[in-house]
Amino acid sequence: MPTRILLSILMLSASIQMHCTEQDSIQTDEITLQEIIVQSYKRKKTFRSDQTSSTVISNTDLASRHATSTKDLAQFTPNMFTPDYGSRLTSPVYIRGIGSKINSPSVGLYVDGIPYFEKSAFDFDLNEVESVEILRGPQSTLYGRNTMGGIININTRSPFTYKNTTVSSSFGNYGYIKGQFAHYGTTQNNKIGYSVSGNASHSNGYFTNQTTKQKADNINTQSIRLSSEISPVKNLSLKLTSITDHLQQGGYPYGIVDQSGKTLPVNYNDPSSYQRTMSSNGLSTTYHQKEISIISQTSLQYLSDKQNIDQDFSPNQIYYVIQRQHQSALSQEITVKTNDKKPYKLLFGAFIFHQLTNNELTTNLQAAKYSTMKNYTIPTTGASIYHQTILDNLIKNRLSLTLGARLDYESSSINYSAFSDVSGQVSPTETFSSRLSFSQFTPKIALRYALTNNKTTYVSVTKGYKTGGFNTSFVRNEDRSCEPEHSWNYEAGAKLGYLNNLLHVDFCLFYIDWENQQIYQTIPPVEGQQYTGGQMLKNAGRSESKGVELEIRIRPSKSLNINTAWGYTRAFFRRYLRNDSTDYSGRTIPFVPHHTVSAGLDYTVPFFRKSAGQITFNINYQAIGPLYWTDDNSISQPFYGLLNGNLSIVRNNITVSLYAKNLTNTQYSAYCFESLGQRYAQRGKPFTAGITVEIKMSGSR
Repeated sequence: MPTRILLSILMLSASIQMHCTEQDSIQTDEITLQEIIVQSYKRKKTFRSDQTSSTVISNTDLASRHATSTKDLAQFTPNMFTPDYGSRLTSPVYIRGIGSKINSPSVGLYVDGIPYFEKSAFDFDLNEVESVEILRGPQSTLYGRNTMGGIININTRSPFTYKNTTVSSSFGNYGYIKGQFAHYGTTQNNKIGYSVSGNASHSNGYFTNQTTKQKADNINTQSIRLSSEISPVKNLSLKLTSITDHLQQGGYPYGIVDQSGKTLPVNYNDPSSYQRTMSSNGLSTTYHQKEISIISQTSLQYLSDKQNIDQDFSPNQIYYVIQRQHQSALSQEITVKTNDKKPYKLLFGAFIFHQLTNNELTTNLQAAKYSTMKNYTIPTTGASIYHQTILDNLIKNRLSLTLGARLDYESSSINYSAFSDVSGQVSPTETFSSRLSFSQFTPKIALRYALTNNKTTYVSVTKGYKTGGFNTSFVRNEDRSCEPEHSWNYEAGAKLGYLNNLLHVDFCLFYIDWENQQIYQTIPPVEGQQYTGGQMLKNAGRSESKGVELEIRIRPSKSLNINTAWGYTRAFFRRYLRNDSTDYSGRTIPFVPHHTVSAGLDYTVPFFRKSAGQITFNINYQAIGPLYWTDDNSISQPFYGLLNGNLSIVRNNITVSLYAKNLTNTQYSAYCFESLGQRYAQRGKPFTAGITVEIKMSGSR
């Protein structure tokens, strides 16, 4: 199935290329593809000049596919996968097989330069976004927060380039409703820009709990964003951003998987929910001179949440878990870089952060009238310095050499206390304090060779690194912590433009060899001890990931735009002894789909002769699989695809959009796991449809 789809995409691309070749002498000068400019606080350049595999998503792309949350970004990106865990408590992102379901993320997330430290903060609604940039592979010589798998940069709109007041409302099936507003403006002297935006949404949920007769996965969200940009003197600019987000959801619509592989309806008795309040604040200061730019990025993030979950997922009273966590993170990054117009480009950076996590976890073994309580505090401090040099115009102005290096230091400690409650008698069971520290040097080297002005090739070698850390759920002392993991990432690719850039083809091959991969495991019961569930991180001996990525963008006419992407990843354990009697060497790494496929078509036609108007039709197909959910590969999700569509009508300042997702109502598992000897799964979202009306009240782009 994946092979047939890929062949279909390539045949479609080839047929369009033949058509464009026939019309080349007539049309190509008018309909060349526009370059996408990366406007992140690190750089300002066309993404096709990068020496790394990257995907850039515009706000138009997001709107045409009705991509409303960070989880939707995977549909644009080859070899990227974000499982629907059941709540926004954790949103692990996997790129090329590298990811982490628990503990600190392996893929970094930035919003306007503000680093998001924990996966609990990763899943939020996308509002007022200008563009999203996804860089695959380690980016340790460009960004302060070190990540192994890649970086997601979300850039929001600026009042200096976007002046508007808009309101919008959305309505859909399953009780979906959303309201949104935004205002952008500047002072008369254009020295101060400001914006305010907010939204609120509600959904009844998709799955009914058979015991309670209520929807298990209802959700309510609210957020507000304030931003101010100031240019008090020439060459100096400041940007202050504050985002507050609150959500309350049911979550965890898990059902038993029977022997035939069918997922049964949700059926548990105790109410389950997740609540989160998050505040992200950043101050960016940029000073430009003729030769260099200095950028300071200060950020403060706070998150408080609470999880209630019926851990046995049955109508019986067996396990019930309550978890509360409070996280705060303060970071400071300084970057100095030279002017991009020079034949050499230098970047120096320093980054320091402090993160504090306080957690409380209560597990009630209801049938035994026994409960356990854990309290732990984990302060973490880290610092890094990094540098990258790019030497252009080597060997007849066609060769570029990139050299980079990074030095990391991180220290973390834990204060841990555990108690038991037997029939109201509370007694301490374990108390300890421990400290870990890590340091690492990670280099990078890359070469880019320009075949022509619109055809480049590149190769790179980069070392990736992720620190170790503490496990907060364990039954054996040797499982209190896990070791760091290291990787060597090899990449070779090409970014090619044809037919006066009517056709863009990006191709990449990668190979990752990494040691001590951090793998999450369900905590096994120990004889003589009460089993309290939970998961922990352990290290596999050696792992390997290799694959290919292909992206094709075609614009055969002004009205038609076609985007396709395909990724293949083969990720497996080369050496993984889970215990003395279990060897998982050679098994596929879980949560890593072999294939990711995306194909979309946008067609725009004008209408209303006496006033500005147009109709845009989008149809897109996204597919993944097969993938495994467990280390032993006993549970899998076969290859499946989703067909989606969007129709937008624009007249003057009013836009009406009709959208539909999963048009064929495909049945699939969005997440699957084992607990207490039973398999559970969360079914994927069914067919959904709705309408959005947006009104622009003033201003223009």
